[in-house]
Amino acid sequence: MKTSRRAFLKATAAAIAAPAIVGAQDKAGNQPVVVGKGNFRYACHHGWGQLPPGLKWQTTHGVAVDSSGLIYITHRGTSRDAGDTIVTFDAKGKHVRSFGREYHGGGHGIDIRKEGTDEFLYLSNTRKQNVVKTTLKGEVVWTKALPKETGKYDGDQPKYSPTNVNFMPDGGFVIGDGYGSHFLHRYDKDAKWMHSWGGFGDAPGKMKTPHGHWLDERPGREPAIVVCDRANARLQYFGLDGKHLGFVAGLSFPADIDIRGEVMLVPDLHARISLFDKNNQRQSGSVASQAQQAANHVKAMAIEQELKNRISEQSAGSPINVPVEGRLDSDERIEFENKTPVHVGVKKTVEVQGLKKDKRGKVMQAKYVNSGSGRKTAPAI
Repeated sequence: MKTSRRAFLKATAAAIAAPAIVGAQDKAGNQPVVVGKGNFRYACHHGWGQLPPGLKWQTTHGVAVDSSGLIYITHRGTSRDAGDTIVTFDAKGKHVRSFGREYHGGGHGIDIRKEGTDEFLYLSNTRKQNVVKTTLKGEVVWTKALPKETGKYDGDQPKYSPTNVNFMPDGGFVIGDGYGSHFLHRYDKDAKWMHSWGGFGDAPGKMKTPHGHWLDERPGREPAIVVCDRANARLQYFGLDGKHLGFVAGLSFPADIDIRGEVMLVPDLHARISLFDKNNQRQSGSVASQAQQAANHVKAMAIEQELKNRISEQSAGSPINVPVEGRLDSDERIEFENKTPVHVGVKKTVEVQGLKKDKRGKVMQAKYVNSGSGRKTAPAI
């Protein structure tokens, strides 16, 4: 059973009739905005959680809740001065503790699992390129770095950047190499590697940015691993042995997965949350009112978002090689919509070079160059 975002929703819903998610209030600042419809209505509370002095959110990524109701939120940390990347709150949003300064610049996935009488955090770090298991106060149990034993990372410059973890029924877990080489790696309960599958592509069994994933064991379904195949704009199902089972299409840019009873929630990076019943039929209460318009431009936006992610982890002037699927709305450049540069010294306009298309005009690869000096190729997405 997942304890992260689902438990967070339950914990913050105590003060209102509907489940609550982090979002925004109305213009007067008095009543929370309610989104969705029917049985799936959500009140949005902007600015939830009291941060300690000197700490600001810098690209939040994950939420997890322990059995006592404490809420853990991780963020990447993008400032020059390293700060804690994991912040813990009580159910009312009062700060309890923070830690994880050593993960600054790469704080990403976070999940909690109870093992025996103790609970542990599983932290994915995209900068240090590892997954770390810790106690709830941050003491390290073990660290999993580049999995050379898989045979998937031969060569002088292997690409490995894990984004999330999902837990398995036998006590094991699966690590997703979302920003690296697009593989999933399964480990047993003793953290020993078992097998791997995936790799870059859009064919069945292949993935482009397997960013988030979880075990779907809803009633009436055979347990299977469901993956946010993000840059392919789809969910992909695998058996516990890694065998491809099928797809769920019609998503925008899926980033992670949570399950509440028979309902699967899939948030994406275009401000949309899609809800699916146990037969994976989309529910009418999916939070997508304004995001539907953005979905019409999902291919161009997908290129832009992946570009932002890569640039934020690279130095100014780094060429970014980004294999993508879709069509460009502009022949030469894509401009960021936000007013804040994604990295110190990076301009808001990024040139597109080396465009490669197939016969149907689909963009297969493009090189983006941000401002500054120096040249370094970033991992392909």
